[in-house]
Amino acid sequence: MEQLHHFKRVLEERKREIGEILEKLKGDLVEVARAEILDEGDYASLSQERDREEKLYIQLKNELGEIELALIKIEQGNYGICEMCEEPIEIDRLKVKPFARYCIECRRIIEKEQQERS
Repeated sequence: MEQLHHFKRVLEERKREIGEILEKLKGDLVEVARAEILDEGDYASLSQERDREEKLYIQLKNELGEIELALIKIEQGNYGICEMCEEPIEIDRLKVKPFARYCIECRRIIEKEQQERS
């Protein structure tokens, strides 16, 4: 039970951090869109910056979704259970990735399947 409260605090803190970062990124993306482009160098630089910030924004939005799902699972009482094999996810894995949806073995299976499809 103590560990559950720990993971909930960790997830809520990360959710707050991501929210702050996303707000800053939104502002940065607006600034980049409004920036005055004087030459091809400016265009290339701004384009790279925008692409990098958009990728980070998408990555953080995905992580935020995973965190919100983990918080729902805590409330429902099924946090830390692998979505594939329905066995408990190892505590060491949850310490590294508190919003993990799969145990290590099932994650490997999923990644192998994704590689085979690529």
